[in-house]
Amino acid sequence: MAIFNAARTVLTQMKTPKRIAPLIEDGLVDEVIRQLMSGKEATVYVVRCGEEIRCAKVYKEADKRSFRQSTDYTEGRKVKNSRRARAMEKGTSYGRKAQEEAWQNAEVDALYLLAAAGVRVPKPFNFHEGVLLMELVTDAEGNAAPRLNDITLGAEVAREYHRMLITQVVRMLCAGIVHGDLSEYNVLVDSAGPVIIDLPQAINAAGNNQACKMLLRDVENLATYFGQFAPELLKTDYGMEMWSLYQSSALTPESILTGHYQRDEKTVDLKSVMREISDTLKDEEARQMAIALRANRQP
Repeated sequence: MAIFNAARTVLTQMKTPKRIAPLIEDGLVDEVIRQLMSGKEATVYVVRCGEEIRCAKVYKEADKRSFRQSTDYTEGRKVKNSRRARAMEKGTSYGRKAQEEAWQNAEVDALYLLAAAGVRVPKPFNFHEGVLLMELVTDAEGNAAPRLNDITLGAEVAREYHRMLITQVVRMLCAGIVHGDLSEYNVLVDSAGPVIIDLPQAINAAGNNQACKMLLRDVENLATYFGQFAPELLKTDYGMEMWSLYQSSALTPESILTGHYQRDEKTVDLKSVMREISDTLKDEEARQMAIALRANRQP
């Protein structure tokens, strides 16, 4: 409770943000303690819910977000209501509202799914009026856990955190999800290690044609960051290794990865290819000539 006590000694009760007021009226939140952080898609507050200290993620309106929705992320997401789907496709006012709700719900759905799959993510509690109530990730002293980019790492810790996160990425992929924006800015570090956050852009691994590209970028971001402290990680290729196993239905949460992937580097025999094209063209030319001759012979 260190974060709660510290906030109460420094601050008087914070003015309730407009978007959180309905949660207080409904008894889901008792008090807003302080703003924790403001990101490209949401502002996060520390709140009191009875005896528990949690965080409330308030999603920004679409025109106020710097992170724009893109078909790269939303492709493959299913909309159960056909009317909503048509409205979203046409871009009507109702459709835009429905699309915004779908964008926000994506994180809620992903958090529940990933928590059940054993991925280290904040535990969700409730989602109401565009506000997500979830676990406040804390350090050993009970203070809000720092982001990965805010701590200094030694080589051994960097290797261990990288190993832990690769394990989490594998579990996510086995659950059918690719983070899509994973980096040192979207990872918190508690007393047990890295915790993955910020999932509204989570990608359907099986239904999105960009899933492989996004997975490779996520994994490369991790290698680039941790490679500053353990340079050998820059030479790893976990992304293609796990995607190859996933495509062949051989990836499991227990899969042991090597960090190496043998790409097919066979050279293309251009002469053979050109010969086949030439033969095909000759066959087509002969066929057309035969048709012309038959046509000329007809009375």
